[in-house]
Amino acid sequence: MGSGYSGWELPAEERDRLLAQVPPHYERLVAHHVTYRFGAGADEPLPTATEAEVIGCADDGEGVQALVVAIDGTSDRPDGSTYHITWSLADGRRPVESNDIIHDYGWRPVEPVTVRLVPRYFGG
Repeated sequence: MGSGYSGWELPAEERDRLLAQVPPHYERLVAHHVTYRFGAGADEPLPTATEAEVIGCADDGEGVQALVVAIDGTSDRPDGSTYHITWSLADGRRPVESNDIIHDYGWRPVEPVTVRLVPRYFGG
């Protein structure tokens, strides 16, 4: 098992386009990637999809905002969690908390927006 994770990077131009539609609620903009698999190694195959649909938004009202995405028609990640982009965070909050708020609070649907993603490995 590797020490990084695989997934998709959100290109800067896609992030900028989404920012015009979805303002960040908290001070720190993250808007960086979608995780496919934790514990991946650099030599493992990358996911093959190159686009996603933003289909929802989750916000705990206390510092974590995330966009829920569907890849290949599903928002269900292989590990049982939900594909998402951590969008913005308040001080003291961490991107990994997006998984918890989506699970604990659910998410609300939004008008779907297609975005381009770049498959990549993120070293650990």
